Amino acid sequence: MTNKDYSKNIYLSLTGETTKDWQSKINEINALGLDTVALFLEVYEKSERTKIYEALEKSSIKNIPLVHIRSDMTKDELKYLCEKYNYPCLTIHEKFFNRLPDWSGYHQYLYLEMDYDNSVSKQVDVDKIGGFCIDLSHFKTAEEKWTKEFEYIIANKNKKNLFKCNHLNGYSYSKNRDMHIISSFDEFEYLKTLPDFVFGDIVALEVYNSISDQIMYKKYIVNLLKGEC
Repeated sequence: MTNKDYSKNIYLSLTGETTKDWQSKINEINALGLDTVALFLEVYEKSERTKIYEALEKSSIKNIPLVHIRSDMTKDELKYLCEKYNYPCLTIHEKFFNRLPDWSGYHQYLYLEMDYDNSVSKQVDVDKIGGFCIDLSHFKTAEEKWTKEFEYIIANKNKKNLFKCNHLNGYSYSKNRDMHIISSFDEFEYLKTLPDFVFGDIVALEVYNSISDQIMYKKYIVNLLKGEC
């Protein structure tokens, strides 16, 4: 476990699965005057993403350090996000490597989130992009199963420059899987078991809970990683 102070490295996030989810979080963000959050777009189709972009333009948000993108996103969308929000980490899944030709010029901003289905496609090559986005609960799950994804990450652990960013959500020991709706602080206890090298400088909360809940969880996680709880 890292003893680094993550109070400035863990970011609240605009997440969700429905229109209501992102709209309610935008309302909270504006009410609190927050200017920096991470953004998770994976579940939203183009028509919904357009609405999100328009809402962001009118919001208090000025900086987005990480965006979890979707496979159908165009190069123009990546350009917009990079130029508007200071070139965030764009996080992708293994299957997105077939889109690299369409995203030329932006490969250095792409960061790989590994799955945990015990299979790594031959097209996956983290050296072709910016590096890893270690989803911390995925890593824990893969470690418990000792999957091929876990082995792929471990094989690169000495390449410090590849470990730039993270998704941070909950983890269930009983189910051995990630948790995106948090109901207990205990779901973050697994963080104490992780090696230092997996933690990057940009850590985005990937939970569907409200912004007010995320603020509470962030405080707890910061203290947890400092060994204070």
